[in-house]
Amino acid sequence: MNSFLQKIFHHRDRGADTKVPFRLNIILTVVGVLFAILVIQLAYLQVVNGNQYKAEVSRSDNSVKLGNVQRGMIYDSTGRVLVGNKAHQAIQYTKGLSVTSATLYKIANKLGEYLSVDYSTLTPRQEAEFYLSNPDNLQKVIDSMTFAKGTSTSDQYIQELAKVIKEKLYSTDKKTRNAAAIFQKMSGSYQLSTTYIKSSGVTTKELAEVGEHLSEMPGVQIGDSWTREYPNGDAIQSIVGTVSSERVGLPSDRINTLLAEGYSRNDSVGQSYLEAKYESTLRGSKSQTLIKSGSLDKAIKQYGGQKGDNLQLTINSEFEKKIQSLVENADRNTGNSTGAYAVVMNPNNGAIIGLAGVSRNPETGKMTPNALGTINSSIVMGSVVKGAMVSGALMDKVITPTNSTLTDKPIITGGIKKASWFNQDGNHDISLDASTALEVSSNSYMMQLAMKEAKFNYYSGAPLTMNPDVFNIMRGYFNQFGLGVLTGIDLPGETKGIQGPGGSANIGKALDLSYGNYDAYTPIQVAQYISTIANGGYRIEPHIVQSIRESNKDGKLGRVKYTVTPTVLNKVDMTDAQRKVVTDGFYKVVHGTSQYRTGITLNTVRPSISAKTGTAQTFYSSGKKGSKPVETVTLSLGSFSPSKNPQVVVVVAIPNLPSDAESNNVNLAEQIYQAYWKYVQSDSGLK
Repeated sequence: MNSFLQKIFHHRDRGADTKVPFRLNIILTVVGVLFAILVIQLAYLQVVNGNQYKAEVSRSDNSVKLGNVQRGMIYDSTGRVLVGNKAHQAIQYTKGLSVTSATLYKIANKLGEYLSVDYSTLTPRQEAEFYLSNPDNLQKVIDSMTFAKGTSTSDQYIQELAKVIKEKLYSTDKKTRNAAAIFQKMSGSYQLSTTYIKSSGVTTKELAEVGEHLSEMPGVQIGDSWTREYPNGDAIQSIVGTVSSERVGLPSDRINTLLAEGYSRNDSVGQSYLEAKYESTLRGSKSQTLIKSGSLDKAIKQYGGQKGDNLQLTINSEFEKKIQSLVENADRNTGNSTGAYAVVMNPNNGAIIGLAGVSRNPETGKMTPNALGTINSSIVMGSVVKGAMVSGALMDKVITPTNSTLTDKPIITGGIKKASWFNQDGNHDISLDASTALEVSSNSYMMQLAMKEAKFNYYSGAPLTMNPDVFNIMRGYFNQFGLGVLTGIDLPGETKGIQGPGGSANIGKALDLSYGNYDAYTPIQVAQYISTIANGGYRIEPHIVQSIRESNKDGKLGRVKYTVTPTVLNKVDMTDAQRKVVTDGFYKVVHGTSQYRTGITLNTVRPSISAKTGTAQTFYSSGKKGSKPVETVTLSLGSFSPSKNPQVVVVVAIPNLPSDAESNNVNLAEQIYQAYWKYVQSDSGLK
């Protein structure tokens, strides 16, 4: 029996022995597959996407704080500093992560013990916000109020502010207001952004005391700030523009765009003209500091930042200061004059060597620098445009270089009489060719050219039935030289001038247009027009920026990164013979033999000058009730020198001078030429 049972159990043991390994094999196989899947997944996470997940972790644990750098500087053509940076020791604050108003309240009060700031612009709301940032004050206000059911937290806070303001619960003593102003600057910054609490005027005592207690004020630092300075005079600001302060921050009309470009709300930014146009060049690249685990104590500077690149202008600063002074004196004590302007330009490459201008209040005599008036002040220039009128007539073939003689006589049509300045009564009728007509500045000659272009057969007393298309014909030729169109100068704010109405109802004005007494142009347009004549017919885009340059380690101008090259906008389709008619006429204005030549006082200036003067009959009105318009004249002049190899163009315009003024324009031009040959270029060897 025992043996039988032993055999049976022995048989069962053998079956168990064969079944257990089979089950284990299945389990082991499943475990092995799962383990393989785990290994593959780990490999996928670590090898394939490891860097991505590391970056995610880094982003959640680490942040980057950006720091400001110096703006690029602006230099003149000789390397003198026009716009620099003045360094100031400053008190800064960097807001950490999850900083509460209560914490800011404590820091502001502590910092206020050692630092005085301007609190004159604090508003009642800001003072109330500071008051409520104290948890004790906030709780007192909450306890004293009853809120409607369902009132949101934000609406409750607005009601709390209103109560504090209405009942004036906040303190108005100097110490509290000082701390409140500090609080506002701190609370207005973003997390891990640095704002200036006081960017200039920090005293030695303030620096010492703040520095001694920095450990008690998390986020407060001693750093540097910069403001723009103008070592060669601040009149240049009217060209280069301005930069917003850290206190003002980003301009409200561009804030969204600038934030998208990586600016902080309290950053300084170019607000106008060159500072704004070349903002991306001048701003530089900010420093980058890694903040580990959100703690300002765990900061590692990764990139020290890069100062902005520099602009080098075509302007000569010494010359610029001189002509600005000359322009101011040309406009001084001149009755109803509203300003004076001058443009000095290289006709061969479009470089602006000097822009000067002044606006004048005739009622008070007060003058304000306004160099930008040269590109945005529209002025009826008078006869200075006659070179373009003659050029158009030559291109239209109503006259030719060998057949251009007409008789200067008063033009009587439509019951109106218009005449040249020297032949008002018709007793000085003279025959003129085109060059001589420019020399004596004949209005009659230009009106006759206009009638020829309109294919109008004039006789004395005839009704003026010219085709109004003549407006477009004349303006089309004027535009080719730059009159009445944008010149393309690299300064924002240029205007096209003012174009008077055309059509049959205004057909008489077409005659005025022909001699420059209708449409209004800017001084820069006249400079481009004169340059086009001087350089052989190429209308070149004026520019004031010469190059973009890096800074050397010593802070001085470094290598050139970009150079502005001349841009030809169009070429005027004139033959050499046609062009010579106009240049000969400009030369005769100064050096001719006629008793009526208008630029005679410039004939002793060397190197020689070719020019066209302009006188427009204008009126000034103060706008006061009951006041009557006063008759004035606007004197202008467009010129180039030397006459045979032009190297410089000088244009001046002085609107609303007394009606008997005659020489302000030529006197100013002569003084500018003398300054040019002294400060900019040697006249040695030039004739």
